[in-house]
Amino acid sequence: MVLKRTATPPMGWNSWDCYGTTVTEAEVLANARFMAEHLLPHGWDTIVIDADWSDPGARAHGYNDDATLVIDGFGRLQPDPGRFPSSAGGAGFAPLAAQLHAMGLKLGLHVMRGIPRVAVAANTPVEGTDAAAADIADDTNVCEWNPHYAGLDHRHPAAAAYYASCVAQYAEWGVDFIKADDMLWPYQAADIEAYSAAVAAADRDIALSLSPGRDLSAAHLDHLRRHATMWRVCDDVWDRWQDVVPNFARLARWAPVAGPEGWPDADMLPLGRIGIRAERGEPRDDLLTPAERRSLVTLWVMARSPLMIGGDLPSSEPATVDLFTNGDVLEVLRSSRGNRELLREGDLVIWGAESDAARWAAVFSLADEPTDLVLDTRALGLGPAPSEVIDVWSGVPVPVEPVRVQSDAARGVAPGSSALRIALAAHGCVLLRSAS
Repeated sequence: MVLKRTATPPMGWNSWDCYGTTVTEAEVLANARFMAEHLLPHGWDTIVIDADWSDPGARAHGYNDDATLVIDGFGRLQPDPGRFPSSAGGAGFAPLAAQLHAMGLKLGLHVMRGIPRVAVAANTPVEGTDAAAADIADDTNVCEWNPHYAGLDHRHPAAAAYYASCVAQYAEWGVDFIKADDMLWPYQAADIEAYSAAVAAADRDIALSLSPGRDLSAAHLDHLRRHATMWRVCDDVWDRWQDVVPNFARLARWAPVAGPEGWPDADMLPLGRIGIRAERGEPRDDLLTPAERRSLVTLWVMARSPLMIGGDLPSSEPATVDLFTNGDVLEVLRSSRGNRELLREGDLVIWGAESDAARWAAVFSLADEPTDLVLDTRALGLGPAPSEVIDVWSGVPVPVEPVRVQSDAARGVAPGSSALRIALAAHGCVLLRSAS
């Protein structure tokens, strides 16, 4: 088949922010059923099981140093049957994938670069080759944060064969999406190429997401586009405003290159009920304010980042779930072009985008206090005299004031243009739309 390209950014749910390494089949299915009932009509369709689904002793707040990951006779990860009972008897994730597909959803899996240390210790054979795990393992290039894997020595041809055998099994199970971690910091070009080739050779179209994105340079753009569906541009984003703010600058750099050739990924939406058994923090509703939540979603949408919800859907507040079901907001994600930062001065950030039918402007305040603004519609990319401007989140028209005389009442707006008066909460935003 081929490495899957997507016409619009992927949208789904990921287990990491709420369950860390410990998610169970029952919890996956509960979130899948919620998505199928409430979010699938709005384009959310992928359920991703994050790290360590093969560890029987998985725990909150980190990784086990000596985890006895479940593997098969070829050193490939298998689901822990204690947490994923439908995988018993060698069924793998096929039964779970079938349940998700019946709901109209897709199954995604997190994987790590390299080969499990338990496979190296057992020196399992590499399927389809005369080599074994110890022949291809490389302890000079290991993951900084996950102790369960050795690197792969890509001078040995069986290293690529190992990746190919793993991905072939995922395809046989019915996996639609792979999140391959420890690929981007430092930038692991050989592993990216080998894993991408394995995905392209699999007997199923599979989307490939690369992580973690720390300190990712745009110099890698052409390589990323050739080898991935999407790629992270940051480290993990948690439910703190100080985690969100750096993505304004990162996305200003990456948004102009987003498109079907590949999607820069601003990380998961750490919204809703998170921390249940997570890597970080205790069970909680996310710690962002309502204004900060809306700003986060608006920035991700304006940048056309993939959207992966991090909160447990059934136990998240309805007001948070509502952020994911506004069709007019999601229209920006699906149909806009020319997405870019227009202005960044002090605590004011403005983004713009357009389509054949509409122009959008997002105005963000990074200030710690509420602020009142008077803005020139031309500076928003809406032209000098838009006939109507709509607040996209609320659907309410925003008054457009023609300016005929330069004055302090509309300071910074020259005669012949129009002014918009906007009140923003601390760390708040407004998303505006006018006709093209």
